Amino acid sequence: MSLIHRYKSNGFNIVLDINSGCIHLVDEVTYEVLPYLEEGLGTEAIAEKLENKYNREDIETSVRECNKLKEDGMLFTKDVYENVIEEFSNNRQTVVKALCLHIAHDCNLACRYCFAEEGEYHGRRALMSYEVGKKALDFLIANSGSRRNLEVDFFGGEPLMNWDVVKQLVAYGREQEKLHNKNFRFTLTTNGVLLNDEVMEFCNKEMGNVVLSIDGRKEVHDPFRKGAGSYDLIVPKFQKFAELRHQDKYYVRGTFTHYNTDFAADVLHLADLGFKQISVEPVVAPPTEDYAIREEDLPVIFEQYDILAREMIKREKEGRGFNFFHFMIDLTGGPCVYKRLSGCGSGTEYLAVTPWGDFYPCHQFVGQEDFCLGNVYEGVKKTETVNEFKKCNVYSKKECSQCFARFYCSGGCAANSYNFTGKINDVYEIGCKMQQKRIECALMIKAALAED
Repeated sequence: MSLIHRYKSNGFNIVLDINSGCIHLVDEVTYEVLPYLEEGLGTEAIAEKLENKYNREDIETSVRECNKLKEDGMLFTKDVYENVIEEFSNNRQTVVKALCLHIAHDCNLACRYCFAEEGEYHGRRALMSYEVGKKALDFLIANSGSRRNLEVDFFGGEPLMNWDVVKQLVAYGREQEKLHNKNFRFTLTTNGVLLNDEVMEFCNKEMGNVVLSIDGRKEVHDPFRKGAGSYDLIVPKFQKFAELRHQDKYYVRGTFTHYNTDFAADVLHLADLGFKQISVEPVVAPPTEDYAIREEDLPVIFEQYDILAREMIKREKEGRGFNFFHFMIDLTGGPCVYKRLSGCGSGTEYLAVTPWGDFYPCHQFVGQEDFCLGNVYEGVKKTETVNEFKKCNVYSKKECSQCFARFYCSGGCAANSYNFTGKINDVYEIGCKMQQKRIECALMIKAALAED
């Protein structure tokens, strides 16, 4: 297994030292020297391999500089986590720190690609009662251990269809955090149809983040919604809301499908509308669906990520930059080691709650009865399933353990794995390839901006 990942992007020769996270921009000589150095060849042998392309002095200089980086722990570093992850995962005491409250299993739009089936989640339409939501918050407080900061996402369907209960639960949470020395960070995801001034004012006071659903251009967004679509209705509302939030602590969040693989145009359209926090993500759908991403779409999708990355660099230098969620990467600290190895914490630290109070590992498992873990009245009962999720990490999957992106991706999504392979501890291959490309683009952007 290679200790480095080399690739060319936007005129840069980029080398990632996988285990340390160090990134190097190198010249052509070093780019070609590195694989031979990793094989263990010495200066003489490398010079013989490359003497027809480069002069010997440049080769010797390159080898010397690479060896110095290796001595300094910045190149060809060894993996220090692989031998301890199993013990770390098994012995680590996890606490619940986040809930996704399905406040409404109902929706006033019908997006064709939605995994929630118009908000029904393979079940029945329902709105969460205040009593069920209150029980869920009580459960979170009781099972959060000494952790002070807790997260609650109001999700659907469309949460604004149950707005009064959202407000009541926020008020209850604020009361409880004082009593239990906790701090709630509330978030909300909405399609914007019911968004109004009262909702905006409340959210700006109480919501740490708001996700606003829009796919991009009108001709892309509207066809996937029932009736006449919602683009013209929601865009002015979203623009006003983003400004009221000072272009921070929100995302406009879209989905691209087989029918708009030119999604870079949608991202840039949203940026041109004035949005600074943007996420447009690939649909995850069974291959039988006509809108599903296919293997043959990947070359176009990769090109779109490159187009977007180059345009983002240009706009940043011109003083009109924006954030694209999938290109955001922290090279200084980033998530803790456990997060980098084990991912989102679904089924262990993070749970979804249905309107009637059942627990599931995350929102994408809701409605699949085999994954019902318990409920707000009795707590988590299916501990064997929780333990299965606890064992998910980048070393328990062969593909992940050999992937250069593992410390950024953290092993991918358990729900995607299950939906495509029937196992929570496998990989969704098309998703992996797109993730790898996004990480390459993100690293290139960092390199390009740092060079200036």
